[in-house]
Amino acid sequence: MSSAYSESGVNIDAGNRAVELMRDAVRATYNKNILAGIGAFGGLFDASELKNMRAPVLVASTDGVGTKVKIAAQARHLENIGRDLVNHCINDILVQGAQPLFFMDYIASSKLIPENVAAIVTSMAEACREANIALLGGETAEMPGVYLENEFDVAGTIVGIVERENILPKNNLRAGDVLIGLKSNGLHTNGYSLARKIFQDVPLDTVFPELGEPLQNILLAPHRSYLRALEKFIAQSSPIKALAHITGGGIVENLPRVLPENLSAHIELGSWQIPPLFQLIQQRGEIPTAEMFRVFNMGIGMLAIVAKEDAREFQKDLSEESFLIGELETGDWRLRISNL
Repeated sequence: MSSAYSESGVNIDAGNRAVELMRDAVRATYNKNILAGIGAFGGLFDASELKNMRAPVLVASTDGVGTKVKIAAQARHLENIGRDLVNHCINDILVQGAQPLFFMDYIASSKLIPENVAAIVTSMAEACREANIALLGGETAEMPGVYLENEFDVAGTIVGIVERENILPKNNLRAGDVLIGLKSNGLHTNGYSLARKIFQDVPLDTVFPELGEPLQNILLAPHRSYLRALEKFIAQSSPIKALAHITGGGIVENLPRVLPENLSAHIELGSWQIPPLFQLIQQRGEIPTAEMFRVFNMGIGMLAIVAKEDAREFQKDLSEESFLIGELETGDWRLRISNL
């Protein structure tokens, strides 16, 4: 039956339908600490276990996935957008040494399509289960007139915990410490406004020879989480002195955020193979290398700083390919990339 509200562009029944479609996926993330979740006005998380910590510190972060949502909508492939959001937020608190506890989301659109919302939230739930955290709650908003037709956006908030003495970066960073780079899965969730401009006239099913699969698959590759690779090192006795999540601003903007004022970083260009996607973007857009490094992750999604004498053992214990790409030096220039 029609109503004045539905005629204005907001469908309450569609919102209820979306909740029903996502309910099981969300509840599958719950653990013993969840006292109230989906359907409640606020999520309830039992924090009594924090009493077992010496000096617990909560770490929280909120973020989105930028204009990657435009590519997902154009390709009609929404299954990874929720995973992108969760993993990005996990990495953002991981660099401060935090173990994630729970996640909450917000989805807004011009018109609520229950199946689309369910696909996004289900992928969030899958990422949460993989990280052993709860999708504690969220909100869906239908806002015609605010968002253009077929437009949507997603955002999320994560809360984690760390012992005060284990907070990163540590205060023992020194000249001579080395930078270990971990691979990215592609653009992750940054640089999409420029990438969209570069490929604006290219059908998403185009297969560039150097990429070997449809462009949309490459552009929508999910932002990887570094939790499983690094969580065993997040402790007081860890060789890791600092971590930098390479997001918007690339290595140029993100690495200096974890350095003290008296130290800068020298990165050796050529110490890792820049993936074909970034090379293709640079070639098609005639973009200077310096700008590429300020916009994109260039194949390095996370940087770890360790003492030089710990580097070999750390890389061995990572159990994945990594690259020694530079070191810290005395000075206040912040970042120098050789051969740039």
